[in-house]
Amino acid sequence: MEMINGFLSVFEPLTFIYLLIGVLAGSVLGVLPGLTATMGVAVLTPLTFWLPPSQGFAMLIGVYNSALWAGGITAILINTPGTPASIASTFDGYAMTKRGEAGIALGINTIYSVIGGLFSTLVLAVFSFPLSNFALGFGPSEYFAVSIWGITMMAAVSNGSVIKGLILGVAGLLVSTIGIDPMLGFKRFTFGNTNLLDGISFVPVLIGMFGLSEILYQISTYRKEEQRSSEVLSRIRIGSVFMKWTRYAATIPSTIMSSVVSVIVGAIPGAGGDIASIICWGQAKKMSKKSEEFGKGSVEGLASSCTANNGVIGGALTTMLTLGIPGDAVTAVLIGSLMVYGIQPGPAMFVENQPLVMTIIALMVMANLIILVFGLATSKISTKILLVNQKTIWVTVIILCVVGSFALNNSFYDVVFMVIGGLLGFLFRKLDFPAGPFILGLLLGKLVESNLRRGLSLTQGSYIDFFNRPITLTIFGLIILSLVWSFKKKKITATGTT
Repeated sequence: MEMINGFLSVFEPLTFIYLLIGVLAGSVLGVLPGLTATMGVAVLTPLTFWLPPSQGFAMLIGVYNSALWAGGITAILINTPGTPASIASTFDGYAMTKRGEAGIALGINTIYSVIGGLFSTLVLAVFSFPLSNFALGFGPSEYFAVSIWGITMMAAVSNGSVIKGLILGVAGLLVSTIGIDPMLGFKRFTFGNTNLLDGISFVPVLIGMFGLSEILYQISTYRKEEQRSSEVLSRIRIGSVFMKWTRYAATIPSTIMSSVVSVIVGAIPGAGGDIASIICWGQAKKMSKKSEEFGKGSVEGLASSCTANNGVIGGALTTMLTLGIPGDAVTAVLIGSLMVYGIQPGPAMFVENQPLVMTIIALMVMANLIILVFGLATSKISTKILLVNQKTIWVTVIILCVVGSFALNNSFYDVVFMVIGGLLGFLFRKLDFPAGPFILGLLLGKLVESNLRRGLSLTQGSYIDFFNRPITLTIFGLIILSLVWSFKKKKITATGTT
């Protein structure tokens, strides 16, 4: 009965209103280049802590889903992906716009993003509970291995070299040791500052690295002549968003393939929509009887990449909720949100907080249905969002970063952590270092350390137990495979874009 109530709670007026607000905010963030889903969820997370978990997550789930969908609007209209997940949508979407089919392309983006989102939600609903039951048997060695796998996968799929990713992953682990020793209660690296007893506050650093750093980077690379003028956008004609049923029918095989592949990619710790969309576009091209049209305005190509955009969400949430390991950068932020609420993602969540799990599943379904109606209804005015002054956006985001960081604990030190995180994120961006592994190392550091030390205490200091348990050994094998696979990543990307 509690599970049913959790599913139905999405229809409570306030929960539904916050979901609508999240979808609207995410659509604006997704359309504007540079303002990613990760940034949006990170910046808005502090604003949800005064709300009950169901209402707070309604806003964040709305932002997550709609930002990935809306990123395709910019990719289609001006050949600039609004979010990294929409990179592959530029391959065919912009070509359709140039030949006068902008409306149809926007319709495809909305319809197929929703298809991918709903399919991935179905996978989340079907597989999350069995996976959580399986994970209940995990011991310290398994959780240690899974945590390390998450960090190495984030390093493997991030832009830049794998070595840089691993360096920052280790740096995040080291920073996570600041504060009270989780096993013995000793002070570590606090330098007598009581504000460091609880360690480095995760959410402010995350807001800085994904919010403030992006604004600093945009300011540093700003060129006035690069701004899209209203004259350019006014020349785009948005016609009908629907096409003939025969064209929809032709996309069925590639849509099914993209739905399945994107969920699998999303479930891999550290992977995301950009990887999924490129892989799915490449596979759709191989499957198609009209492969020569790909990259020139192919409906099949655009449908496959749009399906993959939102298809990763259910897989990423499945990994996050069942194992406590983020499937992508956005779910890393969502883990921080749950922890502030006092909820630890993982198999125990499916025992202690089943209603919230069902609420999240219901929110996913409802968010996609809202996107379907909202996206089709507003296609003709989508260009208006692109006319927002960029400097206004910068000021707004910076204010939200400062206010949100301070409001977490009413602490000036959290603002300091946010600014330091922003400066580090900006430096990482300039030096082509991926920030994701650092954030993941900081988030999972205590989990890695506590399970390693707990496992060693159970075996009296022997590491043998970490290698003679089948699940642990399998995960270590996946870690090695992920690092080897990362060196093939560029080759996969190149194959997908040819």
